[in-house]
Amino acid sequence: MIGITRRTSLRALSLGMVSAAAMTAGMAAAQDDTVTIGYAVARTGPNATGAGITTIPNYELWVDTVNKAGGLAMPDGSRRMIEVVEYDNRSANEDIVRSIERLATQDEVDLILPPWGTGSNLAIAPLMARFGYPQMAVTAVTDKAPEFAERWDRSFWMLGGGHDYATGLVEVLSAARDAGRINDKVAVVSVADGFGIDLINGARPAFEEAGFELVYDETYPLGTSDFAAIMNGAQDSGADSFVAFSYPPGSFGMTKTAQSMNYNPKVFYISVGGAFPIYPGVADGKAEGVMAIGGVNADSPTIQDYFQRHTAFVGNPPDSWASAITYASLEMLAQAIERVGLDHAALAKELSTGVFDTVVGEVRLENNQLRDLWWVGQWQGGSFRAVNPADKEGASEPVIPKPEW
Repeated sequence: MIGITRRTSLRALSLGMVSAAAMTAGMAAAQDDTVTIGYAVARTGPNATGAGITTIPNYELWVDTVNKAGGLAMPDGSRRMIEVVEYDNRSANEDIVRSIERLATQDEVDLILPPWGTGSNLAIAPLMARFGYPQMAVTAVTDKAPEFAERWDRSFWMLGGGHDYATGLVEVLSAARDAGRINDKVAVVSVADGFGIDLINGARPAFEEAGFELVYDETYPLGTSDFAAIMNGAQDSGADSFVAFSYPPGSFGMTKTAQSMNYNPKVFYISVGGAFPIYPGVADGKAEGVMAIGGVNADSPTIQDYFQRHTAFVGNPPDSWASAITYASLEMLAQAIERVGLDHAALAKELSTGVFDTVVGEVRLENNQLRDLWWVGQWQGGSFRAVNPADKEGASEPVIPKPEW
């Protein structure tokens, strides 16, 4: 069960933060002058690494930034401070569901922010729809986003689908193969979770259509910690390209295993976690040339400013994929509130149809989906830079083959 003690202590902490911000702004935040925002995120369990890097720091940075500015701007020109109610979902869908029900029916929060991860967002989507809350599914990768957006018209899918990322990767590898840098064989592994299933289902036909042969194709259970057998199979396959559709524990574990066995494919691609700021440390300082899902325009002044603010507040830089999109979704929410207030139906309509100024540029959703995204990135010179789509402003040229570990 969700611990009432944990919830009470977290709420007390958030109220203390709000009070400090209010004093800094020279104002008192009365209960009627607040906006209560709830979320159930993974402080513990296998999703804690992703949530602790991509989701929680951005939520906390945004709340701090808004409250220090005097609170959320409302349509009547007033401002209301943010009060946070947070639960640890313990990386379990059962806890996530219970937490969302509690936030909606007992805490009666004004808004609910999403958890980290594809599976978690899919688990809460029916509940969010039932209670009428807009859902900014900012860390969910799914090819069913168009279907979900139609089924739950207050849901917004911000990270694309598995086919998008698979197609982007195939474009990068096809160019390298056609240039004679790699062979036409690929070794691929995928986590047996909603994210990994979506990615591999998009990748298999994309690779086949492009003329690649999947000489090794294995799935592994969520929670796997020993990757020796998987990596041995990939190494023995004869493929120049290793591709892992993985969550952070797998991305990190496979990196360490590849290094320990001196496995040096010309392309080493991992998924979630590859764009994390901790990855170079995980890779023992040898991240150069590693590819992963996502990316940012590392030369964008807006992105650079966001990275600086995040680093100053959190103590570490954000990840170079979903962090900026997470923060952008919060900026969208704040701008929508300023235009139409807190009514859920009006908010959902504004998010669906409005144009927003964010850290990732001007955002306009298409059928409740963000489509202007980076699909592939690569570590180059200490930064994780976007390399696909190649024709998108800010794209870097991929480096293939990767330097050896």
